[in-house]
Amino acid sequence: MYNKINRMDLVPLAEEYPMQITRQTEYAIHTLLELSRIPFGELLQTKVISESQGIPDDFLKKTIQVLVRAGLVQTQRGTQGGVRLARPSSEITLADVITAVEGPLAINVCLAYGNRCPNKGTCQVHRILQGAQQALVGELKKKTFADIVELERTAGGAGG
Repeated sequence: MYNKINRMDLVPLAEEYPMQITRQTEYAIHTLLELSRIPFGELLQTKVISESQGIPDDFLKKTIQVLVRAGLVQTQRGTQGGVRLARPSSEITLADVITAVEGPLAINVCLAYGNRCPNKGTCQVHRILQGAQQALVGELKKKTFADIVELERTAGGAGG
């Protein structure tokens, strides 16, 4: 009468959540949050970011290089060196960081830049997904890192 449940059916697989951001993107977001909490232009040592956010040092260095190439942070070598925002946190959004690490956002292959689906003009699913993608990107562009830090302050502490 009843179907037997396989315990593995209860374990979510990575394929079931294809729209999740990568760990590197998560680390990039937390790095920018740390930098947004200090006055613009000040340097923060990577060791401080690594320890406060629990990011492995080697992985943090790779993530910072991605952020440097995207023009979001700058680095300075030496004993007084570190990393700082390349522009004010009021000019950086979650969309900027996700795009820097992941590339252009496309929730389906038919929405990827340069995709030439022959059904694009008549496919109603494409239109619905396009609207969903525009809403997602719009939401990610709404708040800057300065806004997020202010929200943390008014909520009583740094988020995680």
